[in-house]
Amino acid sequence: MAATPQKPAAATPRRKVSRHRGEGQWAAGHFTPLNGNEQFKKDDDGLNVRTRIETIYSKRGFDSIDPNDLRGRMRWWGLYTQRKPGIDGGKTAILEPEELDDEYFMLRVRIDGGALTTRQLRVIGEVSQEFARGTADITDRQNVQYHWIRIEDVPEIWNRLEGVGLSTVTACGDTPRVMIGSPVAGIAEDEIIDATPALEEMKRRVLNNPAYSNLPRKFKTAISGSPLLDVVHEINDVAFVGVTHPEHGPGFDVWVGGGLSTNPKLGVRLGTWVSIDDVPDVYEGVISIFRDYGYRRLRNRARLKFLVADWGAEKFRQVLEDEYLKRKLTDGPAPEQPSQQWRDHIGVHRQKDGRFYVGFAPRVGRVDGATLTKIADLAEAHGSGRVRTTVEQKMIVLDVEQDRVDSLVEGLEALDLTARPSTFRRGTMACTGIEFCKLAIVETKQRGAQLIDELERRLPEFDEPLTINLNGCPNACARIQVADIGLKGQLVLNDQGEQVEGYQVHLGGALGLEAGFGRKVRGLKVTSDELPDYIERVLKRFQAEREDGERFAAWAARAGEEALS
Repeated sequence: MAATPQKPAAATPRRKVSRHRGEGQWAAGHFTPLNGNEQFKKDDDGLNVRTRIETIYSKRGFDSIDPNDLRGRMRWWGLYTQRKPGIDGGKTAILEPEELDDEYFMLRVRIDGGALTTRQLRVIGEVSQEFARGTADITDRQNVQYHWIRIEDVPEIWNRLEGVGLSTVTACGDTPRVMIGSPVAGIAEDEIIDATPALEEMKRRVLNNPAYSNLPRKFKTAISGSPLLDVVHEINDVAFVGVTHPEHGPGFDVWVGGGLSTNPKLGVRLGTWVSIDDVPDVYEGVISIFRDYGYRRLRNRARLKFLVADWGAEKFRQVLEDEYLKRKLTDGPAPEQPSQQWRDHIGVHRQKDGRFYVGFAPRVGRVDGATLTKIADLAEAHGSGRVRTTVEQKMIVLDVEQDRVDSLVEGLEALDLTARPSTFRRGTMACTGIEFCKLAIVETKQRGAQLIDELERRLPEFDEPLTINLNGCPNACARIQVADIGLKGQLVLNDQGEQVEGYQVHLGGALGLEAGFGRKVRGLKVTSDELPDYIERVLKRFQAEREDGERFAAWAARAGEEALS
């Protein structure tokens, strides 16, 4: 009997071999650009766009701007196109960039450490009035932002700003952004250490330096020697926090890997103590690790926080010591918890030299050029030549003699800039919002100002520390996840089933005191019109249910969902 023929064995499919692209880390040899942003940065350093702005675009106008400069490299000099008026939030994620772009720009003036002379402040105000239709918002990173800037006017604006020592260099882009610092550095009575010399040296080393002008994404820095922890160090890429070592004295504790946006992460301690002289070296080491090891393949993973999360603090410190510093760092203590929740320096405070500083509160950071020039005049009239901006969108006048304080406070009140603000005015922040931002979905600045007025009217006796942060989109520029009440803008349905502006609510976030992210109550979304009713209701429940001395964040963490709805 003949044998049954066997079916031939199926051929094994040939496996396609492709070169692993990794995460786009330069240190791993992955230099091939993996997305459009990396390509335009490779094609030309963003710092070089200034020459084209001065010699071509400012003379030929908006239509002459190369698209890779317009939506890319011009950010290296603080310029973003602003949102075209009349485009509602439902179209933000639908339209192409050229459909959202207006022919005007936001221009960001970097104010490292928030430090300004009154002369500089006056020039900022004059530029606002002459070139920016009066706009001049104070940001939560101590900067000032203009809107309505024409490309034709940019060279003259630079001349005015740089003439008094200000700059817009790397105020945006994949670069070292503004270095935020304690607004009372060098003057506060309770200061652990004055970080000003370190901040100045850090700026000298990295600003306008091609070695650090092509990072995977933006790089945020904070440094403060204040025991109030007044620079939101937990949410920066790198932060230096004042501490006292039991053997070596005052210095800094180092944190890395903080950041918010759609994937929030709190920074982690490296467990080191760094002297003020060594801070610039450590800073350069950290920013170089980000440049060399940062993930460039996907933009949504290109922040330092993702590398730190994958490596952990121990490996990060080892790479920093072994590959960049070539020396071991000293172990050191963690900072102590601040003694108060407010970290904004609002009010009247004695300086170490016996004079006083006065912190005051604009509404959600919204001021104008005329007001800024009046602040400069008022400060000078009361003997001060220095002012500061804060990370809470507030301002401070320094160096006021005791017998001039009351008069200064009265002058600020006349400008609607109170040094004795309500909880709601003191604690409410808002991002730019749909008025100018191309990423925004809802309005924020006007809504925040209206909310302050309404809550002051409804809850005039409420005096507990409280932060209310409004953001126009999920990107958390206004730090919604770490606010007592964080409001993330989105379109929601009202009672009539209509799509309207509203907010997803985050409750109980905090920094400094038991830092953590706020909780989201399932399905809790509030229309803009319902916002005052909702916050009034929740705050009354907090007052009724809180334990002695309990903060809002602690109550919100333990409260039932029905109490938060």
